Amino acid sequence: MASTKKYFHDHFVLLLLSVNAFLCAFAVIFIAIRLATSHSNDYIVQYRPKLGLDSHKAGSILQLISFIVFAILVLAVNSGLSYKVYKIHRQLSIAVLSLGILLLVLTIIISNALVSILS
Repeated sequence: MASTKKYFHDHFVLLLLSVNAFLCAFAVIFIAIRLATSHSNDYIVQYRPKLGLDSHKAGSILQLISFIVFAILVLAVNSGLSYKVYKIHRQLSIAVLSLGILLLVLTIIISNALVSILS
């Protein structure tokens, strides 16, 4: 078992934490800039291509701000969970941080797709 004292001395864990923090900051800034520069009052929050003409569902800006909150929550929960799990097994901690990277990348892609439909 690895001790949590070694958690912040593990270079690979620190790399993954840095990537998570960078992606979270990028997602927050990217989404905020895209929302600030859009000139629409109705925001598309769902796109379902099988519905035909009703494929776009409009919503408020709060539903798109939830992407920012989600990115911050992913960073906080993954960092905390990784810290707690590190004493059980190092690879499990690395897996948690890697899945956090995947979630943040998907958040950026999906929010970009929804906001770019507005332009």
